[in-house]
Formats: sequence, structure tokens, C-alpha cells
Amino acid sequence: MDFVLYPRVSEKAYGSATTLNCYVFNVPLTTNKIEIKKAVEAKYEVTVETVNIVRMKGKQVNRAINNRGTRTRGKRIDFKKAYVLVKEGQSIPVFASAEEEEKK
Repeated sequence: MDFVLYPRVSEKAYGSATTLNCYVFNVPLTTNKIEIKKAVEAKYEVTVETVNIVRMKGKQVNRAINNRGTRTRGKRIDFKKAYVLVKEGQSIPVFASAEEEEKK
């Protein structure tokens, strides 16, 4: 468990966290489901039911124009997303600050 869990902040991730009790994290490419489950349980003190992971390939993008006026192709980095389903009745305070702002 030598890695850091980064919560994925998007509208879709927020919606699944509030309705389905499923949280989305960005994790390193080298981690597996067991390591992710142990890290979430240790960091947030919740019971994890399931972990699903998705490896996303980086998109091809035009990066810059060189001296001759031709465009060079670049690539964004690959990343892995982890969908963590937490036991019913428990929650992870990932979006707690967003909920507090909505109440104000």
C-alpha cells in the first residue's frame, strides 16, 4: 500500500457516490483490486464490497508546431480508475465539502 488514492472529481463520479454508494478513484497503473481494497479500508475505515478497475488509454493530441510548420503528435498519459462499492450505510467523505457548499 505504497500509493496514494486520488478521488476522481466529476459530475458522474459525484452522482454515483450519492446515489449508488460507489466511489471513483484514480490509482497507479501497477495496482490491483486487492491492494486498492486494502488501501480504501485502511484510509477511510469503511467496508469495501467490490472493486472494479478500468485502464484508460491516453488520447492522441496535437502538441506543438515545429520550425517547419508541421504538427507533432503527442499522447496523454495512461491512467487507471477504480470503482469502489462501499457497504450500505457507510460513506467516504470525499465529496463532503461539495455537499456543504450546496447546503449554504
